[in-house]
Amino acid sequence: MPHPDIAIINATILPMGGAEKITNGSLTITGDSITAMGPAASVPTDGARKVIDARGRVVMPGFVNCHTHIASNMLLRGLLEDVQLFEWLQTMWQLKRNFDEETLYWASLMGLVEMARAGITTFNEHFDAYRVAPQIAALGKLPLRATLGYGFADRGLYAPITDWSWKALHGFGDTVARHHRSGNDRIHVALSPHSPYSCGAEMFKLVREVADAQKVVIHTHLAEGPQEVAYVKETYGTTPMQWVHSLGFLGPDVTAAHCTQLTDDDIRIMAQTGTKIAHCPCCNAKLNSGTLRLRAVREAGVTAGLATDGPASHNSLDMFQEMKFAGMIHKDKTGDVEFLKTNELLEMATTGAAAAMNRPETGRLAPGMKADVIIVDLDRPHCLPVYDEAAALVYSARADDVVTTICDGRIVMEDHVLPGIDEAEIRHRFREGALALRHRSLD
Repeated sequence: MPHPDIAIINATILPMGGAEKITNGSLTITGDSITAMGPAASVPTDGARKVIDARGRVVMPGFVNCHTHIASNMLLRGLLEDVQLFEWLQTMWQLKRNFDEETLYWASLMGLVEMARAGITTFNEHFDAYRVAPQIAALGKLPLRATLGYGFADRGLYAPITDWSWKALHGFGDTVARHHRSGNDRIHVALSPHSPYSCGAEMFKLVREVADAQKVVIHTHLAEGPQEVAYVKETYGTTPMQWVHSLGFLGPDVTAAHCTQLTDDDIRIMAQTGTKIAHCPCCNAKLNSGTLRLRAVREAGVTAGLATDGPASHNSLDMFQEMKFAGMIHKDKTGDVEFLKTNELLEMATTGAAAAMNRPETGRLAPGMKADVIIVDLDRPHCLPVYDEAAALVYSARADDVVTTICDGRIVMEDHVLPGIDEAEIRHRFREGALALRHRSLD
């Protein structure tokens, strides 16, 4: 057996995917994959090119953020608070229509830095900036695992991108040929019709045709809030879920973000079609969009993973916050303190989220899986004493407790340092571009 590239030793390992905790364990990585994992005595580490001593720390899969918008939403963080979804979207669009590729590049890099620091190794991007090239360039600089959903719309607030959307959809085969499964299979592309209030029936139908022809996944917003439900009821006489289902749109390749407004029939449709959910509890509560009926969804067998949404609506890319809030709000909503135990919340942020965005190669630690690994330091005042690692991770830990992030077998952060990344320049360029964008859009 060849010597491993990386050996992590003296670790408490939480593999996820239903596997048991390993105390005093080791994990080895060769190339882009995990080669061995188990109790220290069972894992040969001799000759490893790099050894990381994780004594007193937790090793676990990198978090999987199965719905976000970093390219655009980094530029909108804190711009407008204390309003509902539709009003919020209108103000956001005033800046989005003035985006330029240089500004989006630095915004993308800033988002990648924030996620790498927070232990997010995989993310599901829904582009509502309609310019994808800047983020692809940024991923060449800071290589996380991503599915990049090209955003489409043809009406309402998003009517100005109608022509671009139809052209991009009809030429999507060229996009797939250029970018899908690039970067050692880290970067996938997807189709992202924005929502039932911004896309018409013909657009949803064409998205389904293109997805089937090109064998790519779909990522959309669905049943997000009361205003969307009212619009679809008035326009089509049904619910958002039932309307897109009538178009033949749903399927196991669809990730539907939010889904806070589901009827019993909607949930049955999702179960029957295999449609998956990206659950964003923080932003849904903040925008008064409602709370996913998670217990009913899980009982129906619908896959649901956790996600942050974009930093314009949640304000941070922090899966620790998402886990904690999900645990608290669903215990409150169900009146059941035993609903969503700590291990289940960790699963939703890793294995479950990977399943929700159709990236089964990540989200858990096991030989043969992609080497997307994080090391978390729980020897912190706000975490101690650690009686149970899962409880500490879900309810006490924070994003800055992540000390090392490995994606695709490559160390993107070690001891809080991102090698090869000039964070000072990124912060400066990003801040400068964001303020200029705001000035030309709103002042």
